Amino acid sequence: MLPKMEQVGAIIPDIINQFAAQLRDLYKKGARNLWIHNAGPIGCLPVATIKIKDPTAGYLDEHGCVKDMNDTAILFNKQLFHTLTKLRIELQQAAITYVDLYKAKYELISNAKNQGFEEASKICCGVHENGEDVWCGNKKRLNNGTEVYAGSCNNPSTIISWDGCPLY
Repeated sequence: MLPKMEQVGAIIPDIINQFAAQLRDLYKKGARNLWIHNAGPIGCLPVATIKIKDPTAGYLDEHGCVKDMNDTAILFNKQLFHTLTKLRIELQQAAITYVDLYKAKYELISNAKNQGFEEASKICCGVHENGEDVWCGNKKRLNNGTEVYAGSCNNPSTIISWDGCPLY
């Protein structure tokens, strides 16, 4: 079971501090070029949305993403950006590049069909139907007795999310 987003939000400062400590350690060991990307819109991952039936008002945003999960990612990203800004001053010989992965992925998901993709919520590899999950590359005998292999979709270039791996 996934933790509540409030619980995740409460530990973000610890996660960021541990990450910053690792960056300082890498710097001490000679790293000078650091490429850091922020958290993507985790509430838009098909694994987060695929089993949602009849959500309450406000649970999903206008693109079908889980709002509180994305709000948590945004909170994380703000704290990460703030910490990297301080690290740029502290680690003066380092070139720290911050990549806004959240914005790029959210724009892709928001405009999936205009960019040649099918529904943003589809998964290319894996079977997730009738309350049963068969993760990418696995076989499983379903409750109805059918054995299923969760292979790739027919046209992977039209699907944004490959495997729908669980978040836990």
